[in-house]
Amino acid sequence: MAPLLVIVGETASGKSDLAFKLAQEFNGELICADSWTVRRRMDIGTAKPSLKEQAMVKHHLLDVVDPEQPYSAAVFKQQALDVIRDIQERNKLPIMVGGTGLYIDGVIFDYNFLPAGPPGQREALEQLTREELLDKIKEQNIDLGNTDTRNKRRLMRLLETNGAQQTKGQLQKGTIIIGLLPEREQLKERITKRVDHMLEQGLEQEVQKLAQKYGWEAEGLKGIGYREWQDYFNGSQNLETTRQRIISSTVHLSKRQRTWFKRHAQIKWFSTPVNYAQVVDYVTTELNTLA
Repeated sequence: MAPLLVIVGETASGKSDLAFKLAQEFNGELICADSWTVRRRMDIGTAKPSLKEQAMVKHHLLDVVDPEQPYSAAVFKQQALDVIRDIQERNKLPIMVGGTGLYIDGVIFDYNFLPAGPPGQREALEQLTREELLDKIKEQNIDLGNTDTRNKRRLMRLLETNGAQQTKGQLQKGTIIIGLLPEREQLKERITKRVDHMLEQGLEQEVQKLAQKYGWEAEGLKGIGYREWQDYFNGSQNLETTRQRIISSTVHLSKRQRTWFKRHAQIKWFSTPVNYAQVVDYVTTELNTLA
């Protein structure tokens, strides 16, 4: 049974560092399951692995599309499955790592993603406010179910599919899932340090170049670490407020990620800082079971 190792957790929890070490330990290659690192030229704000790290361990599904191009969990699923098969055929261990829950679940639970809506519908829905989308959903008698009504994209998707939901299968055989569980205060410290490091690396300049080239409506610039800069460049917000907004947005993201992954009974959780030897022992045992 061909194995797939999956490493999940909140942003800044240390999952990428762990995945990098495990790839070296178990002759593996990494598949990055992140809805922002798929985008080219968005390097600092997405905390992409360095060129040196990419040279040492093969990383897949980085820099797949430009900042303004559409990309979806369905597209990621197909591309990730192709990569996983290729890695397995070369007798290496595929290691999928990331915090974008729908990307990961789409692969390991074989989601049946619904097709896109008719041409022009997405553009028309983009022009509506969240309140107008909710009114439209009510008019069409579409059941909200457990949809996050604060998420405009989820509301748009409900209208595109006329309320239909994608189906979810059983966990794919051979899948080993590790989750990292940091303490809340520890994680906030890590997030703050990471944001400050991004600023030192030149995040302001990266965002400015992207905004000038693609405009603030580009899909990539709606991500955390990018969207918070618009008021700064408009002159209505100072640098410290921008910094605090990025930190706050990232902390809120981490809470949503934890909620998403904590639903999964199949995850073996490890507290951080990680005891690396314990992780290696666990992965070794699971791989031997599948052999």
